[in-house]
Amino acid sequence: MLNFTDVTEFILLGLTSRREWQVLFFIIFLVVYIITMVGNIGMMMLIKISPQLNSPMYFFLSHLSFVDVWFSSNVTPKMLENLLSDKKIISYAGCLVQCFFFIALVHVEIFILAAMAFDRYTAIGNPLLYGSKMLKVVCIRLITFPYIYGFLTSLAATLWTYGLYFCGKIEINHFYCADPPLIKMACAGTFVKEYTMIILAGINFTYSLTVIIIFYLFILIAIVQMCSAEGRQKAFSTCGSHLTAVIIFYGTLIFMYLRRPTEECVEQGKMVAVFYTTVIPMLNLMIYSLRNRDVKKAMMKVISRSC
Repeated sequence: MLNFTDVTEFILLGLTSRREWQVLFFIIFLVVYIITMVGNIGMMMLIKISPQLNSPMYFFLSHLSFVDVWFSSNVTPKMLENLLSDKKIISYAGCLVQCFFFIALVHVEIFILAAMAFDRYTAIGNPLLYGSKMLKVVCIRLITFPYIYGFLTSLAATLWTYGLYFCGKIEINHFYCADPPLIKMACAGTFVKEYTMIILAGINFTYSLTVIIIFYLFILIAIVQMCSAEGRQKAFSTCGSHLTAVIIFYGTLIFMYLRRPTEECVEQGKMVAVFYTTVIPMLNLMIYSLRNRDVKKAMMKVISRSC
């Protein structure tokens, strides 16, 4: 019999044990978090109040900003607290809640990116039928699926995490409750959790990424068939922001979750996790705002009206 203990809390080892680095990381990630929150909430408000941004593309973008706000808030505040705290603890219930929302929001985001790829294909491939195809009811259905599927998938994955047993080991080699380090430190119940994590991540990432790739192949064919060079440039411009966000987000997640959680992978994954939990929500904002003329024009109009 294994000496199972009732775990009530975990210790998060964080990014580093050196005090001077902890203070530096706190300042950097606090600034990133403030920019992420202010920028994404501002983006949602801008889309809501600007008539020129009243289109399906910006409807999906507002939901991407909404998910990024919660995605960052699920991890960053606790990480900032632990960077300045001597007791870097998280309760067992808090750990499960963090796992649940992290997995749910990841799945919501990947399928929102897939819905945005469909929207771009419809706009570029069939511009004359775009208004009749992308009705409000269609957009609502497209955005409802990621939320329902993401939270149901996360519920199943979190129940498997609940089935892990810890034999007195309460130190998580990470700055938040991620599946790979939890599996690595558990002493029983790891077989089902490990393989379901890889299978679920593999199926969902592969399916959503395949959908995106197929739509972009159709988009590429439609762009090649365009007669106008200006039309091709505009099409590439509107797709470039979305494609950049897809490559960055999927690249980091595949590196993290489609490998067995060995000690080396957990250590490498910790560095990658910093990128997709704190930096990507801010990058998405910059990619879609700084490279988008409509957003910049709407922002200037709001600023001029305010002044």
